[in-house]
Amino acid sequence: MTGAGGAGRVVVVGSLNLDTVLEVERIPSPGETVPSRGGAFMPGGKGGNQAAAAAAAGASTRIVAAVGADGERYLRHLAAAGVDTSAVTRLPDSPTGAATVIVDAAGENVIVVTEGANGRVPSARVAAEEWTAADVVLVQFEIPAEVVRAAAKRARATGATLVVNPSPWRDDLSDVLAQAHVVIVNEHERRQLGEDVADDRVCTTLGGEGARWGSHTATPQPITPIDTAGAGDAFAGTLAAALVRGLNRGEALQHAVDAATAACLRRGAQQWRADGGGALR
Repeated sequence: MTGAGGAGRVVVVGSLNLDTVLEVERIPSPGETVPSRGGAFMPGGKGGNQAAAAAAAGASTRIVAAVGADGERYLRHLAAAGVDTSAVTRLPDSPTGAATVIVDAAGENVIVVTEGANGRVPSARVAAEEWTAADVVLVQFEIPAEVVRAAAKRARATGATLVVNPSPWRDDLSDVLAQAHVVIVNEHERRQLGEDVADDRVCTTLGGEGARWGSHTATPQPITPIDTAGAGDAFAGTLAAALVRGLNRGEALQHAVDAATAACLRRGAQQWRADGGGALR
């Protein structure tokens, strides 16, 4: 993996979504209707969230993704956050990916995702990327399998560190997990992962208990969470940034846990940096 020197970049290959976030007292049961106490229209998608987190953690950050004709505001937002968006494909005949996030009074959430332009991220764009051994490539599973595989192949060819966050979980990408230098999973995904990846390559987030990576653990400051939706992506992006900066495992893990904890104290995984707020009227 990358070492000290800080010359590398975090390159995120992933999804960009426009999120509708609805606040409710409690998450409804099947067939039940509950009123919303308020909501917002916000930038999201695991790729965008993780790229914004990596940039916020001080890493030079680039994203390979796709948006529709409605995605220009998102690209301006990412640029304002310090993310290089020159590798984002614009698809005028497709909507940008979307998600509806329902958050209850305890900060827990359920999420429904619509693929949109994320389903058309071009593999050729990934194959043309010029990465180096100093770079950390961070990929998730909200984009097509062939694009995830293209990112893994390109990382291997260039010597870049490959960090995989297999969310949402998919059974058809075990070959990519086998190539990863680091696999970031939550407790549920860790059970699905089984014994296919060596423990020293698995970084497991533990919710309010912190995280574990091999023999290293990190614990958060105690908080009362407002919204946990962005915690996992804040963790992944910050961990990738820490690796680019050459921090050791223990330091990188603690930085990531601290960022995830901070993310739980605000609404939404990201907040608009351009064109004003996103409150629903």
